[in-house]
Amino acid sequence: MTENNRIEYKRKLTDGLEKEVIAFLNYHDGGIIWLGIDSACEPMSQHMIEELFARRTRNSIARIRSLRQDLTFEQLKIYYQEAGLTLGDKFAPNLELLTEDGAYNYAGYLLADQNGNSVQVAKYAGTDRVELLESKDYGFCCLVKTCKQILDRLEGVENRVINKITSRKRINRSLWNTVALREAVINAIIHNDYSTELVPKFEIFADRLEITSAGAIHSGTEQEDFFAGYSMPRNKTLMRVFKDLDMVEYLGSGMPRILKAYPREAYTFSTHFIRATFPISEEALALEDEVLKGEAITSGAQSGAQSRAQSEAVLLALTDTPRSAMALTGILGLDTKTGALKRVIKVLLEQGLISYTLPEKPGSRLQKYQLTIKGSSYVKNLNKGQ
Repeated sequence: MTENNRIEYKRKLTDGLEKEVIAFLNYHDGGIIWLGIDSACEPMSQHMIEELFARRTRNSIARIRSLRQDLTFEQLKIYYQEAGLTLGDKFAPNLELLTEDGAYNYAGYLLADQNGNSVQVAKYAGTDRVELLESKDYGFCCLVKTCKQILDRLEGVENRVINKITSRKRINRSLWNTVALREAVINAIIHNDYSTELVPKFEIFADRLEITSAGAIHSGTEQEDFFAGYSMPRNKTLMRVFKDLDMVEYLGSGMPRILKAYPREAYTFSTHFIRATFPISEEALALEDEVLKGEAITSGAQSGAQSRAQSEAVLLALTDTPRSAMALTGILGLDTKTGALKRVIKVLLEQGLISYTLPEKPGSRLQKYQLTIKGSSYVKNLNKGQ
C-alpha cells in the first residue's frame, strides 16, 4: 500500500500524532494511521480550509438568523389545520424556527408567508438550453406552498399520461414514474443546502427532466449512505414540517422509492450540486407514436378535411415559437367572432398537442399557446408526409 488521502504512515508514536488524527477527523471519509512505517504530513490548502470552515459555520439553517424578523405564518397554519393539527402560540420554538437568542432563523424565513426565495421551472424546446420555451418562478411564499405548486406543475401538467384503449385492455404510460418524480421533487426541496443562498432548479427538456439542488455528497461511504437512504437530513426543521403534513412518510424512504424506477446513474454529483436526470419513458413515446398513427386529429365538433387542415395549420404556426390567439388569427386568417379558432384550440388542448404558456391563468390576456412534446412529434411526422 502507498500513502493516500485515507492512509498515513507514522514511524513511531510521537506528540505529533494528534495532528494526524485531527486531519482525518476533518476528512469526510476518515482514514487509517499505520504505526511503525516512515511517512510525511501535508498541510491542507487554503481552499480546503475555507471550504471546511464554510461547511461548519453555515451548514445549519437553524443557526442562521433571518434577515427579516417581521415574519408571519398564516399559510403554514392553514396547512397544519388541513392535516388535522394545530399550531399553538409556542409553535416557533417547538418547530425550532428560532435561533438561540430567540430571533427567527432561516428555516423560519423559508416557511414564512413572504420571503425572497423562489424556485425556477424552465422548459426548453430541444435537448439543450438554447431555445427556452418558458421560465416560471414559484415561491416568495411558504416553502410548503412552493413545493405544492411545483408538484402541481410537474405532476398535473408536464407528466402527462398517454392512453390507448385496445379490445382487451386500457394501456396507460406516463412520461416519468409518478412515485419517483414526487419523491425527487420533495427531496430536492427539503434537502437543498439553503445556507449557500441557492435554491433547487427544475428543467424540462424534450427528452428528460433534470432536478438540481445545492449540496455536496462526497464519493465513497457518503454516497453509499445516500443511495441506501441512511444520510442525515440536511434541514431537520423542514423535514419535520413536511412529515407533519404527510408529504413524506419516514426518514430515508425517498431514495429507495426512486431507485425502484431509475438507476443510480440517474444521479450525478459535483462539488456543490446534486442533479437527478429522469429520461422520458421510451415506452410512453412508443405508445404515443402508435396513438398518433392510429387516431385522427379531429374529434367532437371538428370533423372533415377543413377542420383537420385548420388544426394542422395551427400546429405548424406554433412550430418555431409560442403565439397568442390574436397572432394565430392574423397568421391563419381565422375568424374569432365565429369561434372557429377557439374550437381549434380547444380540440388541440384536449388532444395534448398544445399547452398553455400560463397554465395557472388560462384566461390571461398574456396567454400564449405552445407545442407539447406530442405536438412536436406530430408536426415532424406531418413534415415528413406521414
